[in-house]
Parts: sequence; C-alpha cells; structure tokens
Amino acid sequence: MQFVQLLISGISQGCIYGLIALGFVLIYKATETVSFAQGELMMLGAFAGLGLMTVLGFPFWLAVPASVAAMALFGFVLERAVIRPILGQPAFSVVMLTIGIGYVLRGLVTMIPNIGTETHTLPVPYKDLAWSWAGLTLNAEQAVVIAATAGLCALLFALFRYSVLGIAMQASSQNQLAAYYMGIPVQRLNGLVWGLAAAVASVAGLLLAPITFVHANMGFIGLKAFPAAVVGGFGSLPGAIVGGLVIGLVESLAGFYLPEGVKDIAAYIVVLIMLMVKPNGLFGDKLRKKV
Repeated sequence: MQFVQLLISGISQGCIYGLIALGFVLIYKATETVSFAQGELMMLGAFAGLGLMTVLGFPFWLAVPASVAAMALFGFVLERAVIRPILGQPAFSVVMLTIGIGYVLRGLVTMIPNIGTETHTLPVPYKDLAWSWAGLTLNAEQAVVIAATAGLCALLFALFRYSVLGIAMQASSQNQLAAYYMGIPVQRLNGLVWGLAAAVASVAGLLLAPITFVHANMGFIGLKAFPAAVVGGFGSLPGAIVGGLVIGLVESLAGFYLPEGVKDIAAYIVVLIMLMVKPNGLFGDKLRKKV
C-alpha cells in the first residue's frame, strides 16, 4: 500500500508538471519558440483566483472559470503586445524575452503590498478532505488534480480533433506559410495559442495552490515541467502529459527510496538519459533535414 500511495502522489504531482508542459508544447508547435514564462503564468493564475475569492468575494466555482478566462485574455494580449513584434528574430532572442517576462511578472506580484511577499492559502471547499480504504489514503487535493487533468485533456482532444479552430491550429503548427496561403489567420491563431497556454497554466496553478500554497516563487515549478516536455517530446501534446507523469513518478519514488537530495535532481537525470537514448522524446517526431 505504501508503494501505491507513492504512485498516487507521483501521478498527482506529474499531472501538474504535465499541464505546465502542455503550455510549452502549445507555444512551441505554434511559433517554434520556447516560452520560459509558463511557470510565472501559472503563479499569476493562482494569484488571480486568490484575489477573486478573498478580495472580491467570488465563490470558488465562479472564481476558477473567471481567473482562467482572465489569464487566457492576458496571454492573448501578451502575445500581441510583446511577443509578436519580435517574431522573426533569432530564437535565442525570443527565449530571453520570455525569461524576462517571467522575471517581470514575478517582480510585479512581489511589489503588491501585503500580498506579494506573503504565503497564502487558497480557500477551496475540498481542503483537508480525504478517503481511506484498506490502509490507502487519497487526499481530495490529489483526486481533484487527477480528475481535472483528465477532463482538461479530454477537452483539448475534442478541440483539436473536432473543432474548426483546433484543426486550423494544427495546420498552422505544421506549416505556417502554407496555412497562411490557404487563408488561415496565422497571427490571430498564435495569439489564441498563447491565450490557451496561459489558461492551461492558470488551471495548473489553481490545482497546485491548495497543496503548496500561493506565493510569488511558486512559478519555479516550471523548471520541472520543462524536462517533462522534453521527455514526452516537444512536439506532442499527449507526450507532455506522459512526460509529466514520468517526472512526477520518478520524483516520488526517488524521494522515498533513494538518498536525500536525489529527488531534486531526478528530473534532470531522466532528461539526460532520454536525450542519450531517444533524443526526440517518447512521442516526438523524427525530423530529417536534407543537406
């Protein structure tokens, strides 16, 4: 039962990694650039939910969709105002820009009096609930994380499989120039992808907040989500979730069975092994270049 308990803990943590990694993959597929601001977008989504519930008095079930929608709009505006003007520049410039965006967002939150420098508890209705059976304990926080991740994955699958918008996003991610010539509004889709990535990151923040609290530095978890995207394959949306689960399970098992400190580097060890064995990731496409 102890091993099963570790598996449940690893799966719930891996779902958080997977959701943040989804943002990495969405933006990479749309623009072929990597956004290192995903962790800070997750943090901002958690603070948005906290502010709506504690300051404006929104109930939990209204604050969650409102904060997700607000972060989707923020991601769309961020792409339009900051990212779009620099597209076409070397990829290194875009990466550095996203790193700078992350630092700016963290700094702005820290500057908020009595909020940004403190650690807060997100008042969720399922806090401290748990179910026990045959020596196995399942916390409500873990169950909600797993269930919400499964539901969000189903919605994203339906979006990309059956909706016109999702099909257009797939076409744009495969070849932006060809999609543009076919009449697809590529620039607008890029903004929508950034909005979708920010919304997914905010969901991850709202799910993580009841477990680790809300604070300005919670975005550093994005450094663990990046290995998840690499392990799953940077061009694969299902791979992002699988990679997150792999990293979460490895961390959970390493933290219990291996010496202290190994848990903190386990994700990066997995990435190094994956790069040596299968550089494209578990679900990554093989790229060929004619020279």
